[in-house]
Amino acid sequence: MSRNDTRIHRIAGRGITIHGDDIDTDQILPARYLKAITFAGMEAHAFEDARAAAKAQGGEHPLDQMRFAGGSVLFVNRNFGCGSSREHAPHSLHRLGIAAVIGESFGEIFAGNCVAIGMPCVQTDTETIAALQRINETAPQTEFVLDLVGQTISAGDRVFPVSLAQGRRQQFLEGTWDPTAVLLAAGPLIEQTLAELHGRG
Repeated sequence: MSRNDTRIHRIAGRGITIHGDDIDTDQILPARYLKAITFAGMEAHAFEDARAAAKAQGGEHPLDQMRFAGGSVLFVNRNFGCGSSREHAPHSLHRLGIAAVIGESFGEIFAGNCVAIGMPCVQTDTETIAALQRINETAPQTEFVLDLVGQTISAGDRVFPVSLAQGRRQQFLEGTWDPTAVLLAAGPLIEQTLAELHGRG
């Protein structure tokens, strides 16, 4: 693949585990940051209130735990990203370094917004996500490999099935999740069509 290739077939990295069902976009990124006109700096505010609450109680939110530092595969539970349709929420995670989210289910609009920035939201069953979270928490140096071609995620010699809606999967595999790249790739054809139209004039 070339450096400008937008196809996403495989994502590898260490994990971050965030437990809990129905974590909505307001928890992922508090509403007060929606007034920003760019996504720059959004990563600093990901789960800001939850992180502050954990610290106030003498603990640490997973995003602040050193064992998960540098993780790029986020393990979540059911209905992650539900609630309002703010684009800022997935941007805050992606800019933080998250390359893929693995969970039981996702808010539909959130998952769609993740496609638009090249961050797959991949589903698996309750037992599998529990196993992946357990592996990640007991051995946080484990590298996970998400294979969108075979629809699996592996941790060492253990391989688990995952799924992604066919249309979205094809967007990642073909690189068509990025509309700008699609437009640029169509440049020669656009120029040719324009020349033909001028030639008829």
